[in-house]
Amino acid sequence: MTSKMARRKNIFTKREPPRLTTHSMRIGRDLLSCWLLIGLFLNSIPHPILMPDKTLFEKICDKEIPATLVHEDELCVAFHDISPQAPTHILIVPRKALPRIGMANTDDNTLLGHLLLTAAEVARRAGLADSGYRLVINHGPDGGEAVPHLHIHLLGGRPLTWPPG
Repeated sequence: MTSKMARRKNIFTKREPPRLTTHSMRIGRDLLSCWLLIGLFLNSIPHPILMPDKTLFEKICDKEIPATLVHEDELCVAFHDISPQAPTHILIVPRKALPRIGMANTDDNTLLGHLLLTAAEVARRAGLADSGYRLVINHGPDGGEAVPHLHIHLLGGRPLTWPPG
């Protein structure tokens, strides 16, 4: 057997190794692309099978964890933050499990508007309407997101500086 033949033969099975044709390489590349897209899709969209545990906020909304609510309706709840960053620090949380603002779509228009109007009403009831307040929505790790459930921070009761953070 020549050295060229020895290199081509598989010593364990005595068969020729499979040849990669342009067609098979294209199929492999397409399959890899497909799997990468599926992985990106599954990592960006919450799925009950992939996210079986409820978030802290879902448990508060479902009253599995106690919280002193300052507002409650069919779409959202509001309660004081356990780690306040201002004298008044209230979280407005939708009951719908929406991980972050970037995952909202046009079906969420009513909910998003309701959250902002609720934040304004809660601020008024907290006595912040005249002196002022700040509404904050964090998105992702670099944005300061600690719980993957959309929520609005209502901050007030002292002068707030700019830029934040």
